[in-house]
Amino acid sequence: MADRPRIVVLGSINMDLVATAPALPRSGQTVIGESFATAPGGKGANQAVAAARLGADVRMIGRVGDDLFGPMLLASLEGYGVNVE
Repeated sequence: MADRPRIVVLGSINMDLVATAPALPRSGQTVIGESFATAPGGKGANQAVAAARLGADVRMIGRVGDDLFGPMLLASLEGYGVNVE
């Protein structure tokens, strides 16, 4: 069996903050959101997860903040098998 491809991804690691609203606001209008959700994302992180899910040995190089989201983002990547050491 061939070795797994080794991939290093250098890119963004973000927490997406998503609010839904009943309609798009018009210019100058304030709209109250109906729900709010967070989801790990970022172009680099998404590519790293996709490669890991396809069986590659993936290492991610990026930066996360020293805030509530930082550990969550790293745990998410590790959960998909991405090395963030």
